[in-house]
Amino acid sequence: MHESNTAKLLTLPNAGQGALSIRAKALIFHDIKSLRLLRQVELIAPTEANVLIIGETGTGKELVARHIHTQSGRNGPFVAVNCGAFSENMVEAELFGHEAGAFTGAQQARAGWFEAANGGTLFLDEVGDLPLAMQVKLLRVLQERQVVRLGSRKPIAVDVRLVAATNVNLEKAVQAGHFRLDLYYRLNVAPVELPALRERPGDILPLVDYFIDYYRQRLDIPAPRLSKEAAAELVSYHWPGNIRELENVVHFALIVSQNGVISPGDLRLPGIALSRAANAVTPGCADGDGFAAVRAGLRQLLDEDTPEVYERIEKLLFSTAFEYCRENQVRTAKQLGISRNILRTQLKRFGLIGDSTADTPAAADA
Repeated sequence: MHESNTAKLLTLPNAGQGALSIRAKALIFHDIKSLRLLRQVELIAPTEANVLIIGETGTGKELVARHIHTQSGRNGPFVAVNCGAFSENMVEAELFGHEAGAFTGAQQARAGWFEAANGGTLFLDEVGDLPLAMQVKLLRVLQERQVVRLGSRKPIAVDVRLVAATNVNLEKAVQAGHFRLDLYYRLNVAPVELPALRERPGDILPLVDYFIDYYRQRLDIPAPRLSKEAAAELVSYHWPGNIRELENVVHFALIVSQNGVISPGDLRLPGIALSRAANAVTPGCADGDGFAAVRAGLRQLLDEDTPEVYERIEKLLFSTAFEYCRENQVRTAKQLGISRNILRTQLKRFGLIGDSTADTPAAADA
């Protein structure tokens, strides 16, 4: 095992029930940078200050928010909400609640997420996705500490500690007119910047140990040994998908590894795998020739009679680009040189996004 006595592990409750979520389900504070962050978080937690957690998708923002709640001493619940999961016409009712008859389909009154979190902590993930009109109402709730349900004029007092998170630069969003400056100041009382996994390499192998132990128990197999070569590749990889990607890589490695050893060939690391194939098939290709590596990988798939090559490569192209662009559709379309409409069609086709008009709130994707 690679964990030291100074390491601290945070895990998501009922992690196995959220297997399809892109959020990180485990976070280890082992790297020096992570331990410094943990000390900062635990100084902030006992206060009543609003917290803004900034970090890429899959870095563990919800886990940090839960730790803040646990260390805060608040007796109420922790409620996690993804602001990007609401359609624009439903976000007010979801956050602040509604009375019966407030809109078509509202057959009975229902409390919103603020009321659900009363006495505890409300975690608003992807807060930058809130429409401007809703940002005004959120600011008023934070100032007055009361909500008014949709269809009502009666204010309801709430005692809620707000922790917000974003994977976009809110300062730039303010400059672009997409986010209110006054709300930004209200949220950013105690900022927490969560580094990407590649910026805290000391956490990688302890996380690998955790996921090996977690998935070998679920697979009911003996714990395999991680070879030195595989460990070196895991540490040197840039992890664009952060902890969630690491978890998937370890899970897959346990499924395909043989003789009780995880070797480099068992790691599904896109860039490294293609480079390995390129070196094996076209050793003379120039360093950095990405298309040569892709060509070599494709030849290997064809040699192995891989089924449904076209469909799987097409899905890999869109999923990798979408992940690389941190799930920003505009940037992904620009990177691929296609229109956003074409991109959205393909993302829906491969199940990478849902129906944008869905009204059902989802768990926060940290």
